[in-house]
Amino acid sequence: MIPGGLLYSSNHEWVKVDGKTGRVGITHYAQEALGSVVFIDLPEEGARVAAGENMGVIESVKAASDYYTPVSGTVIAVNGDLPDAPELINEDPYGRGWIAEIELDNPAEQETLLDAEGYKELLAGEKK
Repeated sequence: MIPGGLLYSSNHEWVKVDGKTGRVGITHYAQEALGSVVFIDLPEEGARVAAGENMGVIESVKAASDYYTPVSGTVIAVNGDLPDAPELINEDPYGRGWIAEIELDNPAEQETLLDAEGYKELLAGEKK
């Protein structure tokens, strides 16, 4: 499940860009590899983040894993549902399981990310 209309990082995060704002989450592949998510450390609203920088930790029943921002900017919103319902990341990673919204510093960074086809190719290479 790799929706079009999103951009993907090689670290398995996605971003949906709408003007100067990007909504960020982890991919279906990433949530599946983690297993049942039980906790997420959300970034602070107002925090400045740089592309590729650690934004927090996601804990599952089998592992804890860092997640990264695919774009640079300022965190303008976080998904307030996740602290009480981290399982949304497993249930709907591209919808209700989004993590943060970022006001983009440099929209040109999008050009360094993968489209759906490029992400499929990345996954195919990792599964070999």
